[in-house]
Formats: sequence, structure tokens, C-alpha cells
Amino acid sequence: MNEQETGESFARLYSIIKKLRAPDGCPWDKEQTPKTMRSDLIEETFEAVDAITENDIFHVKEELGDVFLNAAMIAYMNEQLGNFSVKDTLNDVSEKIIRRHPHVFPNSKGKQNELAGGVTTAEEVLTQWDNIKRGVENRNKTESILDEVPKGFPPLMKAYKMHKKAAKAGFDWNNVGGVFEKLNEELEELKEAVKRESAETDEDKKAVFHNSVEDELGDILSCIVNIARHLKIDPNIAMEKSNKKFYRRFSYVEAQAKIKNKNIKDCTMNELEYFWQNAKQNEKQSQH
Repeated sequence: MNEQETGESFARLYSIIKKLRAPDGCPWDKEQTPKTMRSDLIEETFEAVDAITENDIFHVKEELGDVFLNAAMIAYMNEQLGNFSVKDTLNDVSEKIIRRHPHVFPNSKGKQNELAGGVTTAEEVLTQWDNIKRGVENRNKTESILDEVPKGFPPLMKAYKMHKKAAKAGFDWNNVGGVFEKLNEELEELKEAVKRESAETDEDKKAVFHNSVEDELGDILSCIVNIARHLKIDPNIAMEKSNKKFYRRFSYVEAQAKIKNKNIKDCTMNELEYFWQNAKQNEKQSQH
């Protein structure tokens, strides 16, 4: 498909959105606002990510279409409000991409912040990207570089982004070994906090110790995020893969219990472990 055909396809989507929002359009679509559309945008984005993770090409196409629809709908709502137009949104992102890729576009305004000697690696591209943001774009207005991380991010994603920015600023371990040492240290602190809470009989003091347990557990999760970062693994993707793995294996355990006319609650730990190990073994065999 060429650029003209792609442009015509987007123009068609734009005209459909205008019709939906017109006085004689859809009652539901007419009632929506940028704020009411937030959850839809997030939901569709996660569904697209899920389809990509599953390598389900048919649904990747479908879900990306839904993401386009929601983004374009929100942009058009702002056009109706007089804030900016859909054209402004598309032009702004196009100009930004050109500006932040001076190594690709010779006339890019980002040339003044281009790395000396050019870029040859993805890491250098990201460094140059940040230089342009803080240079020609004058985005260095926050008190902390961590202020650049959106407050609305889910905690795991926020931790990953915050630690990436801190590492770029020079606040990091030399290698992943240092993070593993820190993880072991935090695990010991968590064990001690759990012991203190378990030994306490006074309910008020117990609540204080429970807060301490929560803090220590948070530190451990932070360490794991940093291990993922050092290994160049997005912890959000890794966690989602683990969720899917657990779903498959637990569903197998449920099915095996049902075959024996049992509820999971009625199974012994030995039975459950046997089912679980069978689920793992079946997965390994299906991968070969």
C-alpha cells in the first residue's frame, strides 16, 4: 500500500468519526469526552499488546485499528473544543520524529543536538533523543528528571521508567551482579520484618510492623525491576508472560481435579503438585 492509499484510509476513518459525533450521529459517541475515553484507550492498548505478545496477527490488526480509532476520536473531540485539530496532532508527531532523528533527516532541527560523530547504536540514538528533548525542545523544565515519568503509569511501568532515567543520569550499579547483591540484602530485611510482625502481639504495633513489611517488599520489587532493566527485559512484558503461563498451568490443574470429580480445595498438596508438574511437562513436550 502506498502513501496515498494510507492517507485515504485515514481520511475515511476521520470522516466516520465526524459522522459519529455529528448532531444526527450516535448517541453514545456524542456523549463521550476525552476524559471518558481514557479507560477505552488504555483497554484497547492492552488488548493490542496482548495480541502482539501472542503473535496473533489477525487480532494485532484488529486491536491496532481500535487504538487508532480511540486516539483519533479523542483528537477530534479536542478539535471540536477548539483546542487543536487532528491535523495538528499528526503534524506535531511527524515534526517531532524528524527533529529527533537528525541522523536520518538531514534538514532536522535536532541537528544542533546531534551526537558528535553521529550515532551507530540504538543506545546512542536514545541518548541523542534525550539531548534533543532537553536542548532544541527545551524540555529541561522539571525539578527532577523523574518528573518526566507520567504519574498515571501503573506502578511496575513507572518503576521501570524511573530507574531507566536514573541510570541514564549515572545513578546505577556497574553490572547486574550488584543488583543481585542488593536483592539478597533486601530479602534478608524482609525476612526480619516478617519475623518482627509475627512475634508482635500488640495490634497497634503489629500494624506498624506490617507497614515495614510492605516497605521491604516494595524494595524487593524495585530490585527485580532493576535486574530486568540490566538484562534488557521489560518487566511488564515478562510479568504478562508469567501470568499467561500461570493461567495455562492452573487451568490444567483445575481440569485434572474435575476429571477426578474433586474441587481443588479437596485435593491434597501432593495431588496439586503432581498436576502442576504434569502441566509443566506437557508444555515442554509441546515446545519440541
